[in-house]
Amino acid sequence: MPPPSKACCAHDHDCEASDCGVAYSLYKHVAVEQVRCLNEATPGSCRSVLRPWHERLRDSPDGPLRSNEDDDEQELLLHIPFDGAVKLKAISLISRGAPGTAPSRMAAFVNRDDLDFSTAASLPPVQEWELSPDGDPRGIIEYPTQASRFTGVHSLDLLLSGASAGAVHVEVAFLGLKGEFTERKRQAVEAVYEARPVPDDSNKVPGTGRGADWQA
Repeated sequence: MPPPSKACCAHDHDCEASDCGVAYSLYKHVAVEQVRCLNEATPGSCRSVLRPWHERLRDSPDGPLRSNEDDDEQELLLHIPFDGAVKLKAISLISRGAPGTAPSRMAAFVNRDDLDFSTAASLPPVQEWELSPDGDPRGIIEYPTQASRFTGVHSLDLLLSGASAGAVHVEVAFLGLKGEFTERKRQAVEAVYEARPVPDDSNKVPGTGRGADWQA
């Protein structure tokens, strides 16, 4: 397995002036009601971290995404389905919690709908990253993907782990997804089939109908 990828300081500028919001607009294509997270302290809080880029530094009304404090592993497994296929190019993750609560590792899996912690632990991730130890509170870091591995993505699972020793939970305030939306899900094709043959239709097919029988 390749070593975890490193961060890239790609936002050391005025993001609004540079129009970073356009690049980080995949949140618009997330099937929000189907987003879920294993081990979240507040059910449904995982949906609040996926929001517009210009709101990345604002506190969500639902609060940050936190793991349960009674979990020794301090992990979160976030499942993000899209309403079509996307090409994921980078991820931005902000944590502004108490010191030590920022995750230090992130592992990604694509197009899975069956992951739990034990399954994720037994599978090689598509890519893994070492995260900024301070949680990147200003949002100036992005974690680039190996783009060829993140094409045709219909769902993304992120395993976030590695809070510092002594921390009671792992916490995320914002998750930004950079990339391109490529297509919507295929819709069912309605087809009409003939329930019974129409009389004399067989006469229209060469080699059938009157005069087509074998002669003695």
